[in-house]
This record gives sequence, C-alpha cells and structure tokens, in this order.
Amino acid sequence: MMAPKKGRKHSCQTLPPDLLSNLPKNALDGILVRLPLREAVRTSILSKKWRYTWCKLPELTLDETLWETPADAGSLRWGRDLTFVTSNFTKIMYHILTLHAGPITKFTLSISMLVSCPNVDNLIYFLSRDDIKDLVLRLPEPEDNLYKLPSSFFTCLQLRHLTLQHCLILPPPTFRGFDKLISMELSGVKISSKYLESLISNCPLLEQLVLEINHVMKVIEINAPMLRSFDFTGSVRFLCLKNIPLLEKFSLADSEYVDRKESHDIVKFFRSLSTIEHLHLEYMWFSACLGLDIPARLPFNLNRVKHFSLRFSLICLDEVLCTLCLIRSFPYLQYLKIEIVGNHDEDIPALECLEVEHFSDVTFNHLREVRLIMGTGSKPEMQLIKLLLAKSPLLVRMLIEAGMFEEFVPARIQESAAVQMLVKVAKFQRASPTAEVDLRLF
Repeated sequence: MMAPKKGRKHSCQTLPPDLLSNLPKNALDGILVRLPLREAVRTSILSKKWRYTWCKLPELTLDETLWETPADAGSLRWGRDLTFVTSNFTKIMYHILTLHAGPITKFTLSISMLVSCPNVDNLIYFLSRDDIKDLVLRLPEPEDNLYKLPSSFFTCLQLRHLTLQHCLILPPPTFRGFDKLISMELSGVKISSKYLESLISNCPLLEQLVLEINHVMKVIEINAPMLRSFDFTGSVRFLCLKNIPLLEKFSLADSEYVDRKESHDIVKFFRSLSTIEHLHLEYMWFSACLGLDIPARLPFNLNRVKHFSLRFSLICLDEVLCTLCLIRSFPYLQYLKIEIVGNHDEDIPALECLEVEHFSDVTFNHLREVRLIMGTGSKPEMQLIKLLLAKSPLLVRMLIEAGMFEEFVPARIQESAAVQMLVKVAKFQRASPTAEVDLRLF
C-alpha cells in the first residue's frame, strides 16, 4: 500500500452541522417573530428547509417596516406616494392569505398611511378560522367613514387581547361577547353607549380596559367584576362605575362632562372606588363638580390609594376644593403628581384654602415623593408648595418643574427667577428634615 503523499489535502472535508436549522420549531419561531416580517420572509432564500419556515409563524406584524428603508422612510412618511403603500400592502396580504400554513395566535396590523383598507375583511375572516388570541388593528383615520368590522370578527371567540383603532363597531344581534378576553383597547372607534356597555359586560374575564372615544357619548355603565385597570378619555354625560370590585388603577383624562345636570356626586362617585391604588384625574373632570356641594373631605377614607396624579387649575375655587377634599381622604398616599394649568393672578379665591392653618387636622404621614409641574412660581403655587412641605413628615423628595417662560426671555433672567424661587422655598418650614427640593426649568 502506498503511503499518501505529504502535503496532499483530503478531497472531502466534514461540513459543520447546520445548528440553526436543526433547532426545535419553538426556538426557530422565537427567533423569527423577533425579526421584522420582511427580514423573516428573507430567510426563505437560505435553503429549501427555510423556504417556507416563515409561513408557519404563529405571530405576524404588518407595518410600514415591510417596505420602508432608511433611505425612503422619510419620503414615504411625508406622503410621497401613498398608493405605493396601498398596492404593496395588497400584495403582501395576498401572499399571507395564500401561503401561510398553521395557526396565527397573534396578529398586528398597524399601517397609518393606507389610502384604503383593502382585503382587511378577508384577513379577519382568515384569522377567525385560526382561533386568533391576540389581535391589534390600528387602521388609518379616514376622511369620511370608519372601517366597519365584518361579522367574522365577532366569531373570534378565543380572543384574549384586543386593540382596535379607527373602526366602526356594530355587533350582530347574535353576538354574546368574548368570554376569554383579558384586555381591550378601543381608540378612535365609533360605538353606541348601548353596544359598548354590552361588549364590556359580556367579557367576564376583562382585567384591563382602555377607552379613547372621540364622539360624545351618553351614560356609560361599566359592569366588569374582574376589571383591575381602566383608562378613559373622551366626552361623556355620565360615567357610572357600577360593578368594579377589583379596580386598582383608574385614569380619567381629557374628559368633558357635557351635561352638568347629570354630573356625578363626588361622594357617590368615589364610594365605588374603594379598591383604587393608582388614580389619575384631569381638570375637565373637576369641571363636573362646579356648583356642587364639595365636602372638606369624603365621609370615608380611601385607604388603598398610594399614587395620585392630577391636572387642575388654581383659578377655579371648586377645582381646588375638590382636590383638597380628595388629598385629605387618601391617608396612605405615597406619591403625588400635580400639574397646574393656566396662568394665575396673585390674589385668587382659592388662595385662602391653601393656607397651612386650614390643615391643622391633616398630616400626610405616608407621602414620600411630590412632583409639581407649574408656572413661574405665582403666589398660589408657592402656597401649595409651602403646604405640602409643612404637612409631610416622611417626604423624601419634591421635584418642581417650572416653565411657561416666554421664548424671548434670556436664559440669565430665567435662571435668576429660578434662584429666587429656591430662596423662597428654602425658607418654608419642613416637616421632614431630610426632604430634598429639586427645581428644573422647561
């Protein structure tokens, strides 16, 4: 036998195994769903094994990244050719409807620049057959009519998480709700009060609810025994929190109560919020209390409230009285955020209510952090700072964000005003010797 010649290379070499392709399916899916869909589809050129891997993904996201590149993203965003977006969307949708195999458990459609919504009906029908569990539809805001959800949408009975934007919701008479739904967000949708109440009450497992309603609604009754978080933005005549025994977080933002005759009674309203821990209110909500009898404090304490944030005006006496009533009724409050809106004269009716002497029977024994967003330090604003410092023995930090300076005011004048404000605050009595006051300009 002849010995092989030295230096002669072997004709065959062992190729390294394709570790990526041999990963378990759930691991491959986990990798691909974290890629933009366009990049996931591009993996089809790697090999025959990869050609249709993306077609079996259980989670899909369709947004502008499907065709945008860094070079043309800006021009598309400014509306260079919106028909280009729509036509490409149609092609992509066709490929998904014809090539995808296997269930889709999570689907997101978020394309704000569509001229129209082609094939969305077919898409929803396709998803309804796959037992979709997580659905996000963020459709473009139309110039005339909103997109009406098809009847197939109401057969998606396995839904657990739902987000809808710019849709018309008109349930069929046979619809009995989504009995597995845990979270729901409705933004810019059009739905009657009757159907909204029915939709909420027929989701018995609903824990998180976000409503951003653009049109004026009448009475809205919230009946959700498992609800823990509720954010409402919109115009409503009366918001009735009927059955919410587990509610922990509640936000009422930018709301306008359009019918003062049906304005809620503050005591009755907050009696239904006995389990609240995080509360956010906007000044429009306080306007509903104008002309009503506002007590110095509620006849009961809301002992679970730990975080309270609000926007209100110091000009209106009723808004100030309502704010003070609530703060007095939160004995275990730990974090307070107040955004003061509007300009304030030096002498306003509410100024006397903010004097420390009027709080001889109240101490904020658990308040640890305060954030104040205000103007340039008017007398009412400074009086509010003085009150909170004097009545908070465990206060750790007070952050004051002062603004509303005119753009043409030189920086040195703004800095001088800030120094003067800090000098005044330094003279205020503090119940907490370790409390720090941080002033920032914006």
